[in-house]
Amino acid sequence: MAEKRSTPEELGYEAARDELIEVVRRLEAGGVTLEESLALWERGEHLATVCQQWLDGARRRLEEARGTPGD
Repeated sequence: MAEKRSTPEELGYEAARDELIEVVRRLEAGGVTLEESLALWERGEHLATVCQQWLDGARRRLEEARGTPGD
């Protein structure tokens, strides 16, 4: 994991989601050290948060466009 990666905040929703899917796949496959697993887990948590922020923002924009208040 020495390659230069974008921070999750720099990624669009689709890129963050795709990377999150890859992180989950790697964790489920196993075969990585404990240190690598922890780094993947932390990256995945951050990516999941970014994805949720994108979705929340999209929901707010739709609600505003429709004139409906959020829950």
